[in-house]
Amino acid sequence: MIGKFTGKAWKYGDNINTDVIFPGKYTYQKMEPEEMAKHALEDLDPEFTSKVKQGDILVAGKNFGMGSSREQAATAVKYAGIRVVIARSFARIYFRNAINAGMPAIKSPEAVDAIENGEEVTVDMAKGEIITNKGTFTFPPYPETVMKILENNGLINFIKSIIQT
Repeated sequence: MIGKFTGKAWKYGDNINTDVIFPGKYTYQKMEPEEMAKHALEDLDPEFTSKVKQGDILVAGKNFGMGSSREQAATAVKYAGIRVVIARSFARIYFRNAINAGMPAIKSPEAVDAIENGEEVTVDMAKGEIITNKGTFTFPPYPETVMKILENNGLINFIKSIIQT
């Protein structure tokens, strides 16, 4: 079961597009996820990849992940160490790519407003809670199938688990 985790918040603004999350100049280069991670958010925050730690949390404003459908945008931040993305809202395709990559994407405008850059934030997936210095904010639980995708670390692993059963 995907459970409860705590990490440092990396907070950014509105309309962060996939080209900012994973620069387009790398899109057609063959890279393993660990290599993609080295370029996550490099044009927005050049220090991000040198300072992010496994389990940290990305917090953003509205329409996070707008732009192209590149899957590398979700993969890059996940492999850089981000455990979950919390945003005011998501571009539909980024949300789907994050879930498919096995990384929760949580819409919670209230939590985004409360979270300060650099603070420790706890997310409890089972309870549907985001715990910040300014309070606890709830979000609707994911459907059972989506939780299984997350528990299996992505859609491909989830499908493999079904086939092997």
